[in-house]
Amino acid sequence: MEDEKIKKKLQENIKIINDNFLNSKDLIVKTFNVCKTKCAIVYLKGLADVKVISEFVLKPAMENKNKIKGNFVEYIKTNIIIFPEIEEVQDFKDMSTDITKGKAFVFLDGYNVALKLEVDSLKERSIQEPPTSAVLKGPREGFVENIKTNIALVKKILSTPNLKVENLKVGKQTNTIISVMFLDNIAEPEIVARIIERIKNINIDGVIDSYYVAQFLEEHRESIFKQVGSTEKPDVVAAKLLEGRVAILVDGSPIVLTLPFMLIEDLQSGDDYYGQHSHAKLVRVIRFISILITVLLPGMYIAIQLYHYKAIPLNFLTTIMNTTTGLPLTPFAEILFVLILFEVLYEASLRMPKYLGLALSVVGALILGDTAVKAGLISPPSVMIVALSGITLYTVPEQANQLSLLRFLNTLAGGILGFYGMILINLFIIIYLNDFDSYGSAYLAPYAPRIKEDLKDAISKVDITNMKKRPKSIPHKNDIRQGG
Repeated sequence: MEDEKIKKKLQENIKIINDNFLNSKDLIVKTFNVCKTKCAIVYLKGLADVKVISEFVLKPAMENKNKIKGNFVEYIKTNIIIFPEIEEVQDFKDMSTDITKGKAFVFLDGYNVALKLEVDSLKERSIQEPPTSAVLKGPREGFVENIKTNIALVKKILSTPNLKVENLKVGKQTNTIISVMFLDNIAEPEIVARIIERIKNINIDGVIDSYYVAQFLEEHRESIFKQVGSTEKPDVVAAKLLEGRVAILVDGSPIVLTLPFMLIEDLQSGDDYYGQHSHAKLVRVIRFISILITVLLPGMYIAIQLYHYKAIPLNFLTTIMNTTTGLPLTPFAEILFVLILFEVLYEASLRMPKYLGLALSVVGALILGDTAVKAGLISPPSVMIVALSGITLYTVPEQANQLSLLRFLNTLAGGILGFYGMILINLFIIIYLNDFDSYGSAYLAPYAPRIKEDLKDAISKVDITNMKKRPKSIPHKNDIRQGG
């Protein structure tokens, strides 16, 4: 069917459509006449808006009493079908996919063209503040599951003809629309072409969410580290496009991907750009310290207890010894037990109904933890250490999965080799990440390699009036963003 041209005989076209849909009862073929010429409109029940079809297609056709003058197809488009956009198609390519997405097609007996109408009735979620990216100041709009709406939200911010959108279809069964968005006068053409080529080469049955695509875009697919940026906010996407990045929008997903990606991005937040730069600098330092606490604290606690207890002040050491005496578990096993317990509680509360999850958090964190301490299974310091590590984990929620894995690695290293093991494993990770490259951007930029200009918006942040050039860490062809 894909390669077939539309026939002049109406019944032949209807048969081709019916055969392709295996004579499905949901496929509606409604015939009607316009000035003695037989026509038919084809759509899927439940996906197309029947009221729109009746009001703007069938009703005008039945009420038409005029004689046709000139081209019949043009007459239908201008006098019968009251639609702002009507597309003429000459073949059946993508017609089945369009019908399954709520489109309707009008066939005309004696003419080898069909008219494509946008009549889908699918309801979409209203635009609201995304739950994953709440802000105190700044825009509160968030992406939804409709790709057309998402593209419009970005275009509303970037009102320029330089904003280009390349549409692709991926998924043998889903035929999901994927839009690659970039600023033609800023983005590096080679990077754009490379991303588009990667997406074209995706060969999969279906794309359900943007994270399906993200895994195909990763340069190091076996790595545990995040390599593709993601956001639910149009203003964030617009800001990244202005820096030279490329945005990937997937129909059906409110998550928009951005490339190239650098680790420092997740330390930044939308709030940082809508307030005082001095406060943003303080908050970023706190986030960085929180990351260190999350990753290193449980491992350091075990290492100090087992190998480096002389480094602890005597009063603190006495307190630890008093609370850990008589415990059935070793310090190493105790911390691992508490870490796993907290992970189980988190997974359970995440997947339970909203109010039950809240109750579980209270019962698990307070009652279960307190009972375990009183029963002599675990010590209060270990609960406090893991709880503090768990709280700081979500100061950078985009990196929560990676930081959780690094926390376990450092805990194992601290329990087996002490500080030496932790130093070795973190040194290996830094060397490993230093070799990472994400579509022309160094993963640890602007610190490795050190790019002085880009340090203005890294852990530290200067006032926006001092950031006159685009980040050199990101490939682009237009360096000036202020003045010039």
